[in-house]
Order: sequence, then structure tokens, then C-alpha cells
Amino acid sequence: MSPGSEEEQKEVHRFHSYLHGGTSSLLSTLPTLIVFPIYKTVFRQQIHNSQVLVAVGQLYKEGPAKLYRGVVPPLLMRTLNGTLLFGLQDTFLHRLSRLSQGLLPSSTLPALAGLGAGVVEAVVFTPFERVQNVLQNGQNDRHLPSLKSVLLKLRSQSLPLGFYRAVLPVTARNALGSSLYFGLKGPVCALVAGQGFSPLLSSFLSGTMISMVVSLALYPLSVLVSNMQAQVGGELRGVLACWRVLWTSRQRSVALLYRGGSLVILRSCVTWGITTAVYDRQERKG
Repeated sequence: MSPGSEEEQKEVHRFHSYLHGGTSSLLSTLPTLIVFPIYKTVFRQQIHNSQVLVAVGQLYKEGPAKLYRGVVPPLLMRTLNGTLLFGLQDTFLHRLSRLSQGLLPSSTLPALAGLGAGVVEAVVFTPFERVQNVLQNGQNDRHLPSLKSVLLKLRSQSLPLGFYRAVLPVTARNALGSSLYFGLKGPVCALVAGQGFSPLLSSFLSGTMISMVVSLALYPLSVLVSNMQAQVGGELRGVLACWRVLWTSRQRSVALLYRGGSLVILRSCVTWGITTAVYDRQERKG
């Protein structure tokens, strides 16, 4: 086989990584739709520091018509996110393997590639998350009743105050989360497969286990992002100032900070378990 044809095959494989990532995430949109009310319940807990029954009561009072308000951005994000995340990680991994020339342990390269993919992911998808959080905040319903009105309002503001509010904690969360996911994915899947499970089930269980660890570790950053992005207008505070306000509002209690965390883990386990299983199955089929 000539060097040129070998390189072409590698390029095709990397294209498949983008395609398989998008397909696996697209197939996980059904669970996203099913568990969206759970996600919205968690969001209300993050914003209002309320118990789950209080958050459910708020959503019930608003009625079914508003239950899925804000669902469009996460559906778009799920498909595009998988395409970008898996594809970029594979591209970065290939580049790092060529550049490191054995200087770095091969076991660290997937995590480093995931870190880079997470940074790009944050830059691309922070506006999506910003719009989603504004739509989900019931306090914005009166003066921002539609997706169009939200887009126009954010567009009229500067990027740090509008679409890219909370970009620093989003970048930290996504970069760390992607690094942990891709760094742990191979070893955890091999460990689970060693227990005699089928490849498909091993991928699903490993994706579930990793998402549980990542979600729990980075949940405080998600709470900070939700609180920073839910409001429209006001003064532009720094990340540390916003964190101090959030920590004080939670009475300096870790338990209150993690309110709603169990529901986040449930949602993450379902979606990332399916995404990992579908992606790995497509990769095995070539």
C-alpha cells in the first residue's frame, strides 16, 4: 500500500469520527426529549435554590405549553456537539500522536485531545447554552416571550454580556469534562468488557459510569453557568464575584450547592450511555 493511499484512509477514518459522533448524538435526542422536563426541574433548582417538589410545582403551574420552552437549543446542541466533539478529538489525537514522537505517554494523548476539543466546543456552543438558559428561566417569560425576542435582545448587547456570558466557566467545564471522558473511556470500557459483558453493553456501561463521575465533579460549574446565563442585562460581573454571590446564596453549604445533582446524573447517564454505545458500535463496524 502506498503512503498516499494510507494517508487517504486515515483522512476517511477521521471523517467517519465526525459522522459517527453526529449520528450517535442524533440518536440520543429521543432520551433528551424524554428527560427534558427533568433537566428543566434541575435548572429551576439551580436558579432558585428550591426543593424538587417546589420546582415541579412551578412547572405544573406554568402548564404543559411552557414545559418544553427552551428545548430547541439542546436538541441542536446534542447533534452538533457529538459531531464536533468526537471528530475534533480524533483529529487532535492524530496530530498529537505525530507531534509528540513518543515524548508523551500514549495513555495521556486521548485526554489531551479531549481537552482541546472541549475548548473548541465551548467557543462554538456557549451561545446555544446562553439562549437555552434564558428561555428556561420563567422570570423572562413576560418580556422575552419567544426565541426570536431572546435572540434579538442578546444580539443588541456586547458579546461578554450577551451570547458569550459565562464563557470562562463554560470553557473550564467543557474542557475538563471532555478530557476526563476521553481519558477514561478506553480504560473503563476495557475494565467493564473484562467482566464478560458484550461490546455494546460494555460501551453503554462505561459511558454511564464516566458521565456519572464527570457530572458529579463538575456540577458546581454547571450551577454557576446557569445562574450567570439565566439573567438578561444587568452589570457584567466577573466569575469570582458571581461565584461568591452563588456560594452565599447557598448558605455556604455544599449540600445546597448540589441540590438537583442526582437528576443531572440520571439525565447524563442516559444520554452519554447511549451516545457512547452507538458511537463505539459504528466505529467497530468501520
